[in-house]
Amino acid sequence: MKKTIRLEAIDPLEIYGAGNKILEALCSYFPQLKVAARGTEILLEGKDAEVSEFEEKLNMLIERRLHKMNLTPYDVEDIFDGESSPERFRLSGDSTIVHGNDGKPIKARNKTQQEMVKAYFDNDLVFAVGPAGTGKTYVAIALAVRALKNREVRRIILTRPAVEAGERLGFLPGDLKDKLDPYLQPLYDALGDMIPARKLQEFIADGTIQIAPLAYMRGRTLDRACVILDEAQNTNLGQLKMFLTRMGRDAKFIVTGDVTQIDLPHKEDSGLMRGIELTEKIKGVGAIFFSSNDIVRHPLVSKIVKAFDKAAERQQKEGRHAPEEGRQ
Repeated sequence: MKKTIRLEAIDPLEIYGAGNKILEALCSYFPQLKVAARGTEILLEGKDAEVSEFEEKLNMLIERRLHKMNLTPYDVEDIFDGESSPERFRLSGDSTIVHGNDGKPIKARNKTQQEMVKAYFDNDLVFAVGPAGTGKTYVAIALAVRALKNREVRRIILTRPAVEAGERLGFLPGDLKDKLDPYLQPLYDALGDMIPARKLQEFIADGTIQIAPLAYMRGRTLDRACVILDEAQNTNLGQLKMFLTRMGRDAKFIVTGDVTQIDLPHKEDSGLMRGIELTEKIKGVGAIFFSSNDIVRHPLVSKIVKAFDKAAERQQKEGRHAPEEGRQ
């Protein structure tokens, strides 16, 4: 049997892989089948059953490409190992996102985190909003590290607005980097759990991983990157728009924030919730909302957050301003 398969609405390189590595991996499962790739056409010659199976597996690869930025030969292995269902591809059965440096799996630990992971695979832009301790930033970084390890992206970019939270930058010692690093330290900490220290330093040195204040994003186009904006409640609407419009080809954006911890001089200037309202109905945008019930830190953290929330609600009803909330 001879058959010609035409690749339509997709770049053949995305399916063949660099140096035809992905196509070669697929062909290795069909040693008796003659396969010739010519541009957008794949010519097959062999037994009917093998031609049909090859076409079926090829279609699975094409479907998989719709849900990730790059295919690798490992995707071919997954398909032939019977792991090609969308849910299996997106996340392993035990909710493991990636493995940490000690080999311990980093998982989606509750239903809302699982919804966040699903939203990441279903959309190119995801908002994750909720109180401190819900793991939204940690999950976002785990997804970014996973994408980098799977070669779905070429780089990870992590950013935060450099907004003062009770201290003043000008009084901190050192140069600008020294002043800003404390704001970015939580991001370094999360990365340090998932990437060996030496490798992490190499990634930072060569630009594979970039950690910078939000102001440094202006004017850039971020292609083939997983980009995370943390502490987005401290951006105004114009800054949020500037960040979102940095999105380039094959990019994934995750925006995390906690609207109860706004450090702007005027809390009403925060653009996070307004930004979600303006974009959440756009196809390709997802929004996940965490509550105090989703907190995964020390059990006391959940109780503390609830106590502060109740006090704020009570004072609002009484017509008084709630006291400034300390950061956690």
